[in-house]
Amino acid sequence: MTSAEVRRRFLAFFEARGHAIIPSASLVPENDPTVLFNTAGMQPLVPYLLGEKHPNGTRLANFQKCVRTNDIDEVGDNTHLTFFEMMGNWSLGDYFKAEMIPWSYDLLTNKEYGFGLDPQRLYVTCFEGDENAPRDVESAALWKGIFDKNGVTGERIYFMPAAKNWWQPGPNGPCGPDTEMFYDLTGSLTKGMSKAEYLKADDEQKVVEIWNDVFMEFIKKDDKVVGKLAKRNVDTGSGFERVCAVLQGKSNVFETDLFEPVLSMIKADAKNYHERSARIVADHIRTATFLIADGVLPSNKDQGYILRRLARRAIFKLGSLATAPGIGAKIIEWYIDRYSAFYKMDKVQIGKAFKEEEEKFFKTLEEGKKDFEKGIDPFILWTTYGFPIELTVELAREKGQTVDLEAFNKKMKEHQDLSRAGAEGKFKGGLGDTSEMSVKYHTATHLLHKALHQVLGDKVSQKGSNITPERLRFDFTHGAKMTDEEKKKVEDLVNGWIKAALPVHRIELPKEEALKTDAFHFFGDKYGDIVSVYYVGGTDSSMEGAISKEFCGGPHVENTSVLGNFKIQKEEAVSAGVRRIKAVLT
Repeated sequence: MTSAEVRRRFLAFFEARGHAIIPSASLVPENDPTVLFNTAGMQPLVPYLLGEKHPNGTRLANFQKCVRTNDIDEVGDNTHLTFFEMMGNWSLGDYFKAEMIPWSYDLLTNKEYGFGLDPQRLYVTCFEGDENAPRDVESAALWKGIFDKNGVTGERIYFMPAAKNWWQPGPNGPCGPDTEMFYDLTGSLTKGMSKAEYLKADDEQKVVEIWNDVFMEFIKKDDKVVGKLAKRNVDTGSGFERVCAVLQGKSNVFETDLFEPVLSMIKADAKNYHERSARIVADHIRTATFLIADGVLPSNKDQGYILRRLARRAIFKLGSLATAPGIGAKIIEWYIDRYSAFYKMDKVQIGKAFKEEEEKFFKTLEEGKKDFEKGIDPFILWTTYGFPIELTVELAREKGQTVDLEAFNKKMKEHQDLSRAGAEGKFKGGLGDTSEMSVKYHTATHLLHKALHQVLGDKVSQKGSNITPERLRFDFTHGAKMTDEEKKKVEDLVNGWIKAALPVHRIELPKEEALKTDAFHFFGDKYGDIVSVYYVGGTDSSMEGAISKEFCGGPHVENTSVLGNFKIQKEEAVSAGVRRIKAVLT
């Protein structure tokens, strides 16, 4: 089954069951201080899982773009990727276990409209219970009924501890048990296994996770369940690339039609072909393509730092493979052609950004080699000059020297605020939290954006924001350092709107109608047919006279009067053409 058919069948399956198909959110979260990228399918939907009404209803499904770099050193094996897509569906206070578990089985095994997997090769796990919540006998009973009805014999259901079958985004917030589905890759375990046999097969990757249903019904505080949610939710997910590997009968994701043409292209061109290096190139260039498409540019900070690291590592690997100049651009073009039917991609913009980074890196290589000769610390070579540790090791080997990788890795660990960007945070999605101050800063960010437009002009556009209970951070396009006078004008505008005690309203509109309001909006490909618009000023029924209008999922304060005094602490460059403001409310 081709990857395009897998995508089509998944979306059609849930659309036929009343789900609105929503677009993927950008890889860059709007207001999440714990991660620099969306790392899971549910992450952009946390406000709605917490109870906010979604403009597209209570049943949703989509493919979500994700980036994780916590396992970057594992990329090139059979399963690890930095960019991947999560297939998922959600029930926001709608259906629950009795509907979702049969659907999961149907999607996985139905040959006509599902994935057509052999039910005799399926295994499932359920939550065994602990001091926080009881054993999930309901899910297990539903699975047993399904297996019995379909003649799936032998031991198939295993109760597992919270470390395996309990989902929570952190010590506080919504949580609940999950049931996970595994598939026998070998085809030899169809008799059903004891729990000990299953665990051994799992360790040996003879069975792999193929689907996961999370049943959110509890609330945790300080890592203890303190009650139940007003409405129970379902959050499911599965890695698209892994599903494609299983359905295409491949032992690893790189042999699927998502990567095989790129690897063949590299192999045909390389004079010094090495399989793992080629896989790293294929993965990293795909990730770089999607990051640039979502507005990230190479830099030495935050998302741009990760993009630079991935792009330069890919370029270095292409060099070690002895490929011809320009193959990186050809790989990018292939990815754009493959994915442009599903995601917005600007071929010129992406190609230009990658080429410029490639040219900068070649200059860096020459400078780095000179500094290596001077004996400069490998960590400084990497963090200051972007000189890959792989190249440092190679140059040292040529001289009969060794590099203290343990010391390098220790320093890199201390540098986790940058290099950990793709790792999963302790709290996912939306705002980093929904505390009173974070909500205030969220509203202040809207006012800041509007003020920047008024002071600097309409060429200003948001490139990202990061909100904590202590401050806001706002990235925006602007070609020059702001003057003290410009910063003062921005502060005065924001504080004027705060003192005016303006009401904050929310309205749902069809997307086309919302666009006509001239409300600010970003990452346009993530909005559905119905969008939520927050506006400051105006009335409950009209935006007339509104100061600020933005497409946004919330939450916000009800009136600007509660915000206090707005003060810009710092204005600085992030990358070429992108500035950053850090501000506080006092």
